[in-house]
Amino acid sequence: MKKSFLTIVLTLCATMASAGRIVVDSIHSTILSATVKYNVYLPSGYERSQAQYPVIYLLHGLTDTYTAWDQKGGVGAIADEVIESGEAVPAVIIMPNAGDPDVNNVWNGYFNMPGWSYEDFFFNELMLTAESKYRCISDKGHRAVMGLSMGGGGSIGYSQRHPDKFSSCYAMSPWLNSGSGREGPNGEKTKMFYTMEAVHEHSALTFMDNADDAVKEQLRTVAWFLDCGDDDGLLGDTFEYYKRLRFARIKAEFRVRNGGHTWEYWRAALRTSLPFASRNFTK
Repeated sequence: MKKSFLTIVLTLCATMASAGRIVVDSIHSTILSATVKYNVYLPSGYERSQAQYPVIYLLHGLTDTYTAWDQKGGVGAIADEVIESGEAVPAVIIMPNAGDPDVNNVWNGYFNMPGWSYEDFFFNELMLTAESKYRCISDKGHRAVMGLSMGGGGSIGYSQRHPDKFSSCYAMSPWLNSGSGREGPNGEKTKMFYTMEAVHEHSALTFMDNADDAVKEQLRTVAWFLDCGDDDGLLGDTFEYYKRLRFARIKAEFRVRNGGHTWEYWRAALRTSLPFASRNFTK
């Protein structure tokens, strides 16, 4: 039986009414001496409510920008889906810019490096401003961080050094270690050089090797989830990090699914990561 025009219209209206929306915002950073854009997912009902919401920081990968999770990852539709099904709670999702496709001439990365103190910006400017503006519950129990590749490594690094800030960390195909930086044709140090050096200096594996009992106890207050494809070149380091967590008696979930370093893989991971963050928010 064909649906009537009225039925189709009512279905579309109901779908639109239950959909969240993504807005573009920016912050001028004194620390970076730059304006940084970010996307914000606002769940359905946000405008009609005065409630405060849990917050998730969703970090993009190398060569991408703050638009990637929207344009390539379909975060809006996926968040709507898992919230509507009850698998995830309504939350504000903040997707900050930390890069550009021109990796040699534009800063990329979530860590502090000479001339680009992004981690300081994230915790001292972005987090405070965005959470206040978008009615977020600003405590550890209602804040999560997750990301892919460079953003997956950033998520782990942030949770290692700031375990008092996040209830959970979900790392997809995380970039956890790096060799020497990339130099230009005449030996000059490109922006990519400093990105790779920062990843090396903030190695999540080295951090665990040097962690004392007090640090390990703090890391146990974070819920960890590592997710990497069986055809992903970063699987080896991801497994090494998981082994270090296990050896330190830090509970973590680890998934290896069919796939590589692709958006197909990360879109599927997002459907798992948002419910994971929700389960670990303070009730």
